[in-house]
Amino acid sequence: MNNILLILQREFWTRVKSKSFLLTTFLAPIGIVVFYAALFFIMSRGSDNVKNLAVIDNAGIVDQSETKRNNLTLSYDYSDLETAKEAYLAEKIDGIIELPPISTDVTNYDIVFHSDEQLAIDETSTIERLYSKKVRNFKIQTLGIDQSQLDLIDTDLNVSPKTIKETAKDISSLTSTVSSVLGGIVGFLLFMMVMIYGSQVMRSVSEEKINRIVEVLISSIKPFQLMMGKILGVGSVGLLQVLIWAVLMIVISIVGTSILGISAMDFGGDTAAITEAMTQEGIKLDENVVGVMKELSSINWAMIVPLYIFYFLVGYLTYSALFAAVGSAMGDDIQDAQALTMVATLPMIIAFYIAIAAVTAPHSTMAVWSSILPFFGPVVMPVRLAVDPPMWQIVASVLSSIVTVIALTWLAGRIYRIGILMYGKKASFKELGKWIFYNG
Repeated sequence: MNNILLILQREFWTRVKSKSFLLTTFLAPIGIVVFYAALFFIMSRGSDNVKNLAVIDNAGIVDQSETKRNNLTLSYDYSDLETAKEAYLAEKIDGIIELPPISTDVTNYDIVFHSDEQLAIDETSTIERLYSKKVRNFKIQTLGIDQSQLDLIDTDLNVSPKTIKETAKDISSLTSTVSSVLGGIVGFLLFMMVMIYGSQVMRSVSEEKINRIVEVLISSIKPFQLMMGKILGVGSVGLLQVLIWAVLMIVISIVGTSILGISAMDFGGDTAAITEAMTQEGIKLDENVVGVMKELSSINWAMIVPLYIFYFLVGYLTYSALFAAVGSAMGDDIQDAQALTMVATLPMIIAFYIAIAAVTAPHSTMAVWSSILPFFGPVVMPVRLAVDPPMWQIVASVLSSIVTVIALTWLAGRIYRIGILMYGKKASFKELGKWIFYNG
């Protein structure tokens, strides 16, 4: 046991003291926030160049009082196309919108844009939205259709979920959306963390084997102790990083809500009432944002967070044991190494794609059984936790994950004890089978 602790401490402090760990731990969350803030800013800005466009209305459908729409300035100072073209050549305007004559039997209406520069996508969409409504109003008036009757025809449809059992948790479409998105984010993060730290175990083992360092280590400790020390040491680094990120998220949430003058307790009531109360306090939040915050506050974090940590641990132990066995069996042949690596990574890749499908259908047969089966559970079940799966499925998944970890650790240890000292021989699958049952 002391030898395992020594290897654990060595692996742990070697990585924790590295610059890469410090940078990814403390700068990665900030980088993610900055990235999404920049993305939101860029997407919201669109094309920031204001264009002055002349409008030639040959259809008689425009309202000349409308001179501004998003980043387009509309001018009605030109009565014909040729005069407008002269103004364009003189660089007085940036383009010309020509509306051809229209009749009620027209089903395709092409607006002509005269310019030597191409319109941006958002500018094209602005022009289409502006004049599609005007064409519609023109047809309504010309055909003598009652607008009030048309308004009665257009109906917004919404699906409002209602629970049947009195003990069931109230759900809504927003609840499903928030839960699915949250589960997808957590599942992706767990997938990335397990892949990153599991592959670190494999690289560490293969490097020590190639450099013959392991021959010195094996002289004083048992192979199984070396393998477990590496797995637990690298895993403790990953767990520390996850805990630091969790603490940072809590701190950021507390600071953010305190700046806004609100707390999680404020989200217990009706969404509209909360929005109105915050508006009176000078806090302007969209009703949908309030709804999302309300749904997040209603999630049973006391149960979900420990389970997230548990699935990170069992997922990491499951795949790091595989990676350790693969690293010990690797030789100098790159093709053989890639084939063995694929054996370890393929189950996790499949689990990742099942998790993606589980985001939209968390209660499907595939999602339910994949969250219970070995190899898939640590990735798929975290996606489903936010949608409140039945307790028996959670218990079955936990037990299945524990049994898988124990079995794989034993198998990996059997391969590791021989493979770590095996040089110059290809480790075929048949050979790996012999190593497992070898009793020497």
